[in-house]
Amino acid sequence: MNMEEQHQKEEKLASHRLHPDRDDQSSSRSFEKDEAAAIVPEYAVNIDKAVERRVLRKIDLSLIPLMWIGYGLVYYDKAILGGAVLFGMTKDLKLSVVDRSTTPPTTSTQRLSWATSMFYFGMLAGLYPLTFLLQRFNIGRVLGVVVIVWGLIAMLTATVTSWQGLFAQRFFLGFVESIIPTGFMCIVSGYYTQEEQALRQSWWFSSTGGWTIIGGALNYGFAQIEGGSLKRWQYIYLLAGALTVLFGCVCFVIPNSAVSAWFLSSEERVVAVERLRKGQTGVRCQMLKKSQLREAVLDVKIWLVAFMMAGAYTTLESILLQFPLGGVVFIFILLTGYLSSRIPNIHIILLILCCLPVIAGCAMIWRSSWYHRAPTPVAGYTIIGFFGPVVSLIISLGMANVAGATKKSAAAAAIFVAYCVGNVSRPVTGSGRGLSDTDHRPSTDQDAYT
Repeated sequence: MNMEEQHQKEEKLASHRLHPDRDDQSSSRSFEKDEAAAIVPEYAVNIDKAVERRVLRKIDLSLIPLMWIGYGLVYYDKAILGGAVLFGMTKDLKLSVVDRSTTPPTTSTQRLSWATSMFYFGMLAGLYPLTFLLQRFNIGRVLGVVVIVWGLIAMLTATVTSWQGLFAQRFFLGFVESIIPTGFMCIVSGYYTQEEQALRQSWWFSSTGGWTIIGGALNYGFAQIEGGSLKRWQYIYLLAGALTVLFGCVCFVIPNSAVSAWFLSSEERVVAVERLRKGQTGVRCQMLKKSQLREAVLDVKIWLVAFMMAGAYTTLESILLQFPLGGVVFIFILLTGYLSSRIPNIHIILLILCCLPVIAGCAMIWRSSWYHRAPTPVAGYTIIGFFGPVVSLIISLGMANVAGATKKSAAAAAIFVAYCVGNVSRPVTGSGRGLSDTDHRPSTDQDAYT
């Protein structure tokens, strides 16, 4: 401690002796201050670059793999509905209804569409209350408890015997899973500077592509099951739930912020906080601040990002069903994240460029001829995977420009509220209504996957 700091400390002590009531007033407001103030000096200090690189490397190795696995489980959990349908869930739970009074007979998959959308109704209901819990309490403990509950709900899917029961299960599954995307977005914004966030957001979001491939391999393995007392789709949910429960147990070790990061030394924690002060993005604070909530509501940038996110409903559900799509999503999410971290002000340009293949892919599917193993619609469907980097860029764009723990939480929730609104609109727009064999899509679940 230098002479100036010692002098300031003595002045504060003397002030406390003369005016103890001021200390009482200060303590009543201390909870409103960022906990980082307890370990760093009042004014910014220079950071040793070698130490900063070491701190950044430790943060990456300690947090990114956990988030990659966690968000991968979220997407695998949503994607296995498609695998379960392939393995007989549609028939067992009466998710499709054939109307033989028409010529030719028509098949309605409205129940399946609503089963998909009920997940997003649940996520919509859970986003703000669970985000509030993350903001107000220890992030590792909240994540651990909620993720374990999520895993148990996923395992209970194996006990569902009707489409009504599946609707209820999907709602509560979406409710508890809503904590993951907003939680991870806040973790990244609470450990990394603005320049570093795009790359790190892309790292954990790339699990959507990686787990597409992993999930496809697991489903292929389940397809080999011939006997047993359960249906193959029930085994899928039991595995997904068990993996999620294990991940929930690991979540308890996630530190509350850079101030309490167990994988950093006391010196490194100071550096971790100073990095954030330099970037003016702030450190996690558990006090809910009304001023920041008001800023979030009035911030035009957040509304624009949420509007873009609302368009993410048509493809993200389907990009998880094919191996080529998984590769496109995985590779280009990482590539766009890397480019965003290296080239200033390139976010919007990359967003526009990645939208173009999506438009082309939709046009190829719409205008091409459908027949057995038709290459054009398959190619079109594959390049739709560019929507993965579009969403990743939207997330990083929205969070990198927000400071303040409360405002970050509100912004993260707003972004995924818009995402859920887009997804729940699908049954309303008519997806899955009476379709005959001559309609521009495969007529059965088996045809859809061959």
